[in-house]
Amino acid sequence: MRSTMMDVPLLVSRLLTHGSTVHGRSEVVTWTGDGAAPRRMSYQQVGAAAAQLAHALRDDLGVTGDQRVATFMWNNAEHLVAYLAVPSMGAVLHTLNIRLFPEQIAYVAEHAGDRVVIVDATLVPLLARVLPQMSTVEHVVLVGDGDREALVSAGGGRVAVHEWSQLLRGKPDRYDWPELDERDAAALCYTSGTTGNPRGVAYSHRSIWLHSMQVCSVDFGLSSTSRDLLIVPMFHAMGWGAPYAAFMCGAALIMPDRFLQAAPIAEMIATQRPTTAAAVPTIWTDLLAYLDSHEVDTSSLEEVVVGGSACPPALMHAYAERHGINVIHAWGMTEMSPLGSIARAPAGVSEEEGWSYRYTQGRLPAPVEGRIVGPSGEVMPNDGKSVGELEVRGPWITGSYLGDPAEAAEKFHDGWLRTGDVGTLSADGYLTLTDRAKDVIKSGGEWISSVELENALMAHPAVLEACVIGVPDERWGERPLASVVLREGATADPAELREFLEGRVAHWQVPEHWTFIEAVPKTSVGKFDKKQLRAAYAEGQLRVSTTR
Repeated sequence: MRSTMMDVPLLVSRLLTHGSTVHGRSEVVTWTGDGAAPRRMSYQQVGAAAAQLAHALRDDLGVTGDQRVATFMWNNAEHLVAYLAVPSMGAVLHTLNIRLFPEQIAYVAEHAGDRVVIVDATLVPLLARVLPQMSTVEHVVLVGDGDREALVSAGGGRVAVHEWSQLLRGKPDRYDWPELDERDAAALCYTSGTTGNPRGVAYSHRSIWLHSMQVCSVDFGLSSTSRDLLIVPMFHAMGWGAPYAAFMCGAALIMPDRFLQAAPIAEMIATQRPTTAAAVPTIWTDLLAYLDSHEVDTSSLEEVVVGGSACPPALMHAYAERHGINVIHAWGMTEMSPLGSIARAPAGVSEEEGWSYRYTQGRLPAPVEGRIVGPSGEVMPNDGKSVGELEVRGPWITGSYLGDPAEAAEKFHDGWLRTGDVGTLSADGYLTLTDRAKDVIKSGGEWISSVELENALMAHPAVLEACVIGVPDERWGERPLASVVLREGATADPAELREFLEGRVAHWQVPEHWTFIEAVPKTSVGKFDKKQLRAAYAEGQLRVSTTR
């Protein structure tokens, strides 16, 4: 027996139509800096601009079918317009990660076959450097008052340069959005490429819709009454799905544009009154230091979501105890659209008991299946103790990479995505990640979690950041090297930090190798770049002391 339900495709265009009509009075606020008033645009206006952009792309730039339209942009209203217009017209949105190395930017644009690039004015110098290597690009659309001639020169007569305002001027504010197959590609992101070339993940209209519904669920928490400060870049993993989810439920969006330092973020919180926010731990670490030393009205901000890497428990407690802000752990990957879990305590536990759940990466929602796999490929029990690599599958998780490169085959196992994260799953579905498989320190036949050591170190009042890597050891195979960034004006030495760790981690896990650095190197998405630290150690660039 088949159902009697209508087969209506789940399309980005339906999100766009719904958000710009039912939630037409919701707004996207773009920060401008320098004391100027932020720019405001209603969702109704966003919908009209999306229609105008679609007409311009089709009629003036010749974008038809599923051709790729790339963005090279900060978080702002124009980027949101492109997010909605490009997939809705049947083309594929490709969010270029501006923080990749130039050669990687050129590679992914070439690999994706980008035909058009929409670029923010402030990013023109960066794009101009790589435009000559983007052989498939025929058009560049400049948003704002930027150096048009630099783009013309970089294009070498091959690339036509257009201005956003002129391109959209006079275009109809209605568009006959086509009926598409919901399984067709809608958007394209590339992994950050810490090893080898970045790999492409093509999201479908269906996966975006289903993922958006999850973001609008009670656990993930976006709703029509939310004002979401979207700090996580829209050029990375689709801004954690927030732009599409906001149009689904009518949540207002506050976009920081290029102003990502603690001071302007604090001003946005005080003046634009967000209720929620999302960013990686390094952003929240910097903001905490600012809030601790400045009077800032954060009363509107109920909770902030942290992802990208593990959040130190000390940071979570500091926000709760000193500023009344709940820090909520989330976990995911570019390959997962990207959200996979969120850490909310189950019903019926006390506030104190709830912390043990909040330290985890949280529960996997119903559409995301997870399993822990041991080193020999055996599936481990969900007992909260058995450790192995996490594998996942579900309707918004990729089953391959764009072009299906042969070297990526090891990322998949019997229809499951191998995440590269090591950890446990409890019987009631809570995921605890202890490390990345490549970052686990293998010492004397035992595993040491670099993340656990980092979190313990960052609980010390003098430590701003700590990054731990494994270094060769003749006796034990590997031992931990702790790279420490001290807070401004603070002092601490290895002996003090070793003593601090005693009782917080097992004695044999306490590092004997230490180095003090000015800043931990970061990847393009704000994670600790342990590859750079390993290279610096191997090349003798770190001043390492050994204390036993």
